[in-house]
Amino acid sequence: MITSDKRRARVLVADDEEGVRTFLAESLERAGHEVTQVADGVAALRAAHEEPFDVVLTDLRMPGADGMTVVRTVRTEQPDVEVIVLTAHGDVATAVEAMKLGAFDYLQKPVSGPAAVRDLVARALDRRAKLAAPPRVELATSVKLTFGAPAMTPVVEALTRVAKTGATVLLQGESGTGKEVAARLIHESSPRAKKPFIAINCAVLTEELLESELFGHEKGSFTGAHAQRRGRIELADGGTFFLDEVGELKPVLQAKLLRVLEERRFERLGGSSSITVDVRWVAATNRDLRVMAHDGSWREDLYHRLAVFPIRLPPLRERREDIVPLAESLIAALSASAGRSSSPRLDDATKTRLESEAWPGNVRELRNVLERAMILSDGPVIRPEHLWIDAPAAPIAPPAADSAQGSLAELERQTIHRTLAAVGGNRRLAAAKLGIGLRTLYEKLKRYDLE
Repeated sequence: MITSDKRRARVLVADDEEGVRTFLAESLERAGHEVTQVADGVAALRAAHEEPFDVVLTDLRMPGADGMTVVRTVRTEQPDVEVIVLTAHGDVATAVEAMKLGAFDYLQKPVSGPAAVRDLVARALDRRAKLAAPPRVELATSVKLTFGAPAMTPVVEALTRVAKTGATVLLQGESGTGKEVAARLIHESSPRAKKPFIAINCAVLTEELLESELFGHEKGSFTGAHAQRRGRIELADGGTFFLDEVGELKPVLQAKLLRVLEERRFERLGGSSSITVDVRWVAATNRDLRVMAHDGSWREDLYHRLAVFPIRLPPLRERREDIVPLAESLIAALSASAGRSSSPRLDDATKTRLESEAWPGNVRELRNVLERAMILSDGPVIRPEHLWIDAPAAPIAPPAADSAQGSLAELERQTIHRTLAAVGGNRRLAAAKLGIGLRTLYEKLKRYDLE
């Protein structure tokens, strides 16, 4: 749960009648809940998309988007959120339909009193707590997804459930939340597990190169095309194709991708023969494709093709219970790749520090910080002074009254020296491991006389 006490929660109240909204909000706030009020369905969907809530109370009849739309959208995108619908006497049948879509219960207007509201929310929170799976689990695939935070329980359940189908999946979430790990988990848990898993990052290639990589080309189709080449979609036939950063696709490629999704066929660049493929599609993005579709920068029909089964991966700040287990798992993997016979451990102060950080870069940032910490510690224990967070800022060091600046500079100098030694003097690789730009590294080499 978002709150540590199941009797207290974050609640979204959506009703176009100000008096009803105020009554509900005051009733819940007196019980210690944090309440956000909105006056229509569109505002409710926006709020639910932007902020985490435990419970949503929504009227069935509202302008913009009705309560059924709110129920359907919230339960699809955030299955762990309980939804309660507010209904007039004549809409009870509709409220029952909302419960079939996943709503927890309904509250009939006029509400009998504050106690009825508080009691229903408390029961919704009780069910939410029971559905949360507290034990930490590692799924039985070669892809390790360690989790224990309640925010991850519905995510893993959704990944496991959709993996058994052939449905197209859209993974949504901030950068570094593990979308490729989720995509690989879907593939390895699916009937296509023994077939290829082919991935491409749509953000790192030019439009022309990306098109060639996706669809392949015939000999002579453009300058430098000296031989026929099969595209990655063709190579994924029978397996899973993962489109990472799909929100970066330009309009021309959006149209071509839509055709492949609809017709399961395409032509290589410079070719005229259609190639038919059987591919399971998984796409990922850290952008809001619905907003892009609304402003015209993304095809709405392609959005609906990709978002057959959308799954939102929560950022680390919403799953703090997982930070230390993730850190320990990452340290073990880093130690193994470095050929170390044992992994350093985290002391209690370090664990507390890791759990308290915001981690805007999520798991990717956590991994980088731990890799630097392992270089800095060069021993069996990682302590808080070894954590260098928010690079390229100076490393965190214990305070010293007169020599703090000198200590920080010396620690940074030692870190750069050790990193260079670890990668055999390869400056580009050293910069990547340190989390700084190559130009910044050259400036520091000159400053510390490490040329």
